[in-house]
Amino acid sequence: MTEVIIYDNIKYMKIWKVTFFSEKVEAQILAMPRGIRVRFLHLAQIMQRQGADLGMPHTRALGSGLYEMRAKASEGIGRYFYCTLVGKEIVILHCFVKKTQKTPQRHLKIAKNRLNEVKNEQKKTNA
Repeated sequence: MTEVIIYDNIKYMKIWKVTFFSEKVEAQILAMPRGIRVRFLHLAQIMQRQGADLGMPHTRALGSGLYEMRAKASEGIGRYFYCTLVGKEIVILHCFVKKTQKTPQRHLKIAKNRLNEVKNEQKKTNA
């Protein structure tokens, strides 16, 4: 069955699937400030229709299969690290509210470690 999403009263086929690395990541997203969370959900809906790379200022590739989404709202800027899998799946790996000019290395390290876990799991599944 093809999933359909409705956006601005127009039906779209849901081509990409957005999932979360864990329930903890999903809970962190739901705990984000309201404006940032709403912006994330809006961008995630667009990604379901158009794919993982929305381009700047919304998304950018960080290399080695890791991407970053930027959800800007009046409460600040939410950062979401994600990767893509075969079968048109986007996996949200980690999120945080950015409070400094530069992305803290500890957040990037968490995202990279989770990316490696996802890649290793995918190798096991495909072997």
